[in-house]
Amino acid sequence: MIEKKERKENRMPDQAEARKASLEEATSVYDLLTISMARRGQYAMLCECLERAMKFSFNEFHLWHQLGLSLMAGRKVIAAVSALKECARMRPEDPSLPLLAAKVCIGQLHWLEEAEALSHTVVSMGEEAGEFLSRAYLAMGLCNSLQASDATLKADRNEFNRKALTKKTIQWKCVLNCSQTTSLYVSPSALSLRGDDLHSLHLLTLLLSAQKHQRHALDTVGLALSQHPDNFNLLFTKVKLEEVVHCPAVALHTCEEMLQLWQIRYDVSRSRKPSIHLTLPDFQDASIGSQSPSSLAASRLEAALSEVSDISSTRRQGPTYIWTTLERIWLQAGELFMADGRLKEAQFCIAEASAIFPNSHSVLLQRGRLAELRGQLDEAKCLYDEALAIHPTGEQILCLLNRLISIVFIVSGQTRQGLIWAGAGSNFKRHLFDWIQHVIYDLFIHLICFDYIV
Repeated sequence: MIEKKERKENRMPDQAEARKASLEEATSVYDLLTISMARRGQYAMLCECLERAMKFSFNEFHLWHQLGLSLMAGRKVIAAVSALKECARMRPEDPSLPLLAAKVCIGQLHWLEEAEALSHTVVSMGEEAGEFLSRAYLAMGLCNSLQASDATLKADRNEFNRKALTKKTIQWKCVLNCSQTTSLYVSPSALSLRGDDLHSLHLLTLLLSAQKHQRHALDTVGLALSQHPDNFNLLFTKVKLEEVVHCPAVALHTCEEMLQLWQIRYDVSRSRKPSIHLTLPDFQDASIGSQSPSSLAASRLEAALSEVSDISSTRRQGPTYIWTTLERIWLQAGELFMADGRLKEAQFCIAEASAIFPNSHSVLLQRGRLAELRGQLDEAKCLYDEALAIHPTGEQILCLLNRLISIVFIVSGQTRQGLIWAGAGSNFKRHLFDWIQHVIYDLFIHLICFDYIV
């Protein structure tokens, strides 16, 4: 009778503060118990203790969560899923709880439909799920892939593969958007502490560009260059943005400024041979005299190439990064000339880069692109193969080689093999993933290739 009376008094409203204090003390004790037992691997005993505690604090989320985690660690997976689902019911706004239960369903129980349903609850939250949204799509795609492996009918297997590919594509886009959005909040905070910080300004430029705000990104990189006018990394970013916002011709002016800047800072040959000038070619001027424009262009190109051979021996003096920067400038200019349809000027720029590092995979890649634009597909493939031999994990090389193979050998199995190489040799960066999908849809073999990519 005395115990019943004490319990009745403890339930009275004026005892709420005392009950709250007692609960906090009990929670602290159980937290310490959890830490000590987990360090010793005594998960079975911990589960028993927490189950007993549930008799007195049945509606407390913290104890339910601790119980679910301890059941997972103790390999009592069915009970763990039930506990985590109860946690999700108590806190429906927390997206981590259904995903944790889905992880157990996929990994230990192979309850694929249950895991897909749990992941779908996170997807239904939309943007409120934050970074967990991409994980939910990944879990759903994984469930579909495993369901395709278990399916006996070809139609079911194809349908599950199609769903999995769709879910994983959405997951990849969510990852990109989430990381970019998070960084966009962090970068201005860094700039508020130090407004002229080079790396923060450059990061903000790249993030704005990734969010398709190219004009704002161009303004930002212009602001950064006003404070760091000699930084080549900023100038390369400016070239890329000008090509997108304006046109390749505008970006070429920046490339010429970069060449002049490089010559002012690093040119070690100027004292030995003053006639050498680093400037972009222009074979489109009107000819004077009896020479035709084509013959004039050929003669100027020949003279330029001979000049390159004269100075190639002097271009290895000094640190390697100096010549690597110059090579990047020439290759960037060549890429812009190719985008502008001026292949002779592009050949000149690539020849300049080749004189610095003849066996560079970047040079071989640009030579292959130039040959491809000229319709010399066999030569382009040989150049891509050489570049791939030097740099086997180069994603841009793999993408261009896959595209070329898909054009030339569309009937054979070489495209599929190329996709396997690309999928195995990279971490699925955005342009590679988009190109894999492009090739898959073009060749109508998306279900075959997916088995190898996943």
